Amino acid sequence: MLSLVELRRVRDVISERLAGHRLERCIEPGDDSVVLVLYGHEANDVGVAKGRKRLLRLSCRAELAHVGECQAAPSAPQNPPAFVSWLRAHLSRARLVSARLLGGDRQLALGFEAAEGRFDLVLSILGRKSNLYVLDADARVVATLRAPADTRPELTIGSTFSPPSSRVPREGEDRFASIDDLGLLSHIEQHYAEAERAHESGELGRQIRHVLKRESKNAARRLLKIEAELAEADQASELQRRGELLKGVLGRIESGATEVCVRDYQSDEEVVIPLDPKLGPKQNLDATFKRYQKLIRRLSKAGGQVDEARVWCERLAELEARLAALTSSDDEPDSEALCALAETPDLARLLGKSRAARSGRPLQEADGHKLPARWKNLPRRLQPRRYESRDGLEIWVGRSDEGNDYLTTRLARGNDLFFHLDGAPGSHVILRTEGRTDPPPESVLDACELAVQFSKQKNASRADVHVVPIKQVKKPKGAKRGLVWVTGGKSIHLRRDEKRLERLKQSIIE
Repeated sequence: MLSLVELRRVRDVISERLAGHRLERCIEPGDDSVVLVLYGHEANDVGVAKGRKRLLRLSCRAELAHVGECQAAPSAPQNPPAFVSWLRAHLSRARLVSARLLGGDRQLALGFEAAEGRFDLVLSILGRKSNLYVLDADARVVATLRAPADTRPELTIGSTFSPPSSRVPREGEDRFASIDDLGLLSHIEQHYAEAERAHESGELGRQIRHVLKRESKNAARRLLKIEAELAEADQASELQRRGELLKGVLGRIESGATEVCVRDYQSDEEVVIPLDPKLGPKQNLDATFKRYQKLIRRLSKAGGQVDEARVWCERLAELEARLAALTSSDDEPDSEALCALAETPDLARLLGKSRAARSGRPLQEADGHKLPARWKNLPRRLQPRRYESRDGLEIWVGRSDEGNDYLTTRLARGNDLFFHLDGAPGSHVILRTEGRTDPPPESVLDACELAVQFSKQKNASRADVHVVPIKQVKKPKGAKRGLVWVTGGKSIHLRRDEKRLERLKQSIIE
């Protein structure tokens, strides 16, 4: 990550060369960086009629946090994440007016003048706690790129931004001292792009190694189990032999006997067959053949699986050998070769399973959304639909009358808000306020939009939505499913917005 002395140079370059530029576009290529597309004239563009675009990248990726200039715009995800959606909604065409360091620390604040007022985009470089914040004119946090719980938990939405409590770091060295200010931002981005590629290659190699090691262990264990089942073939023959012998002596087996001695005329020897004293002669015979049939089925299944299991073990050994060849030397592994290895069908499937397991089943937890603890083992019919508001808050929508009851009486709590259409049946909608008593107005409108969409008036262009704190919602004893009583609250006259509804549909949390 950038040192304090390097960040000061970055601040000076941005102040001198980019002040006055307008924010044309925001791109979030990953969950730890944002690219700002700025347009304007630089101080030395005397006599130049047209302005120029500058692609400023702000990265808060742990040890690689930095500010640099991209040469080309990265590809944007099909569904814009919450943070960049907020920037597009509130900072579109905003003018960059300043760049400064807060508290003399590695907290770079880019000041923007927008139609809604003054905002600061703050890149906080704190190693693993690095994050990107948007502050309003009162220095309150209104949006964050990474979840506050993963960085600084005290800086939640609505809280006042404060510098870290740790002391200001040392100046550090300027690794780019030989680079003039004109090419500083581009050189920084090139340096960190190479570092990120090396980091990603190493991370991918470690992930492949871990997945192959685990799968090879499981495959070897499975092969041993199948081979052990095949080794029981002799036991199946013995069970069949005992059953045939028992057929001829059922009449002389006494009740409660623990064994019976039978002569096998094929081998001309006496065979002692153990019996269950709790069972009668016919039941003992049936139990013997039942065990025989069960063992035959296991052997038939194992016989069809053993070759497949051996081939899979050989395939895993081949993949491990290919990985070892790519990572055995002291040089950095070839990232393209590692990616090609990861894209082979067998390994891609294993890596996909590994990522799904880490994300938490049965529901995917992407983009920093953690599955609430009280949802554990909750039947899907009671799990509400989850959406993300423009401000990053979650909106829960009941799936049925039973789900509405459970959502309103068991899942919602604290300062959550309850939404329901006035005078029309529909799903219960809950805005998760994260403890706030004054949720952002845009989030309230988002919840109103969903309340109308999941009601009998979904095609209406206007509707009245009742909003009330969840603590003022009660379930009458003996009332039918989905019926609740509310006291107080207010009604919001909503004018439907197709763009808002489309954004909410794309924000669903699977």
